[in-house]
Amino acid sequence: MSGPRQGMVSRKTSETEVNLSINLDGTGKFQIQTGLAFFDHMLQLFTRHASFDFDLVAQGDLAVDGHHTVEDVGICLGLALKQALGDKYGIKRYGHAIIPMDEALVMAAVDLSGRGFLAFDAPLPAQKAGDFETELVDEFLRALAMNGELTLHIRMLAGKNTHHIIEAIFKALGRCLSDAAGAGAGVGIPSTKGVL
Repeated sequence: MSGPRQGMVSRKTSETEVNLSINLDGTGKFQIQTGLAFFDHMLQLFTRHASFDFDLVAQGDLAVDGHHTVEDVGICLGLALKQALGDKYGIKRYGHAIIPMDEALVMAAVDLSGRGFLAFDAPLPAQKAGDFETELVDEFLRALAMNGELTLHIRMLAGKNTHHIIEAIFKALGRCLSDAAGAGAGVGIPSTKGVL
C-alpha cells in the first residue's frame, strides 16, 4: 500500500444529492450531515470505530421518507470505499468483529472480494428508532455491499433493544472494514487469482 487511500463521490438524482469523501488512513474524524439525526449518529460511530476520516453532506426528499437518502449514502460510501482501496495491494482482505452494546451482541464479517453480497440476520424488535425507520439499516448495508463490491455478513447474536442492536451493527461494521483494509502479513494481492 502506497499513497493516500482516499475516495470521493458526488451523486445527484431527482431524489437526493450526496457529496462524500473518505480516508482509510485517518484518525476517526468526521463531519456528517444527512438530515436524519439517528443515521448521522450511527455513521459517526462507524467512522470513529473504523478510524477512517469521513465527510458527508446528503440532502434528500425527507418529506417523503428517509429511504432514498439512506440508500444513496450507502451507494456512495460503497463507491468511495472501492475507489480508496484501489487494486487492494497489500490489504488483509478479511475482517471480523463481535461487538457488545449492553444486552446486544452483533457479529460482522467482511471479505473485500470484489463480489457484492449481504447476509443480514438481525431481526430488529422496533420499526423505528426515534424518527428513523429501522428497516433502512438493511437497505443501507445492501447498497454499501453491492456498490463497494464486498461480501458482508451481519448477525445478531443477542439483543432486545433496537437502538443497542443497530449501534452494535455500525460499530462492528467499522471495526471489520478497518481490519480488512489494513496491511496484510503477505505482499501483493491476497488472492490466488492475482486480482480482487
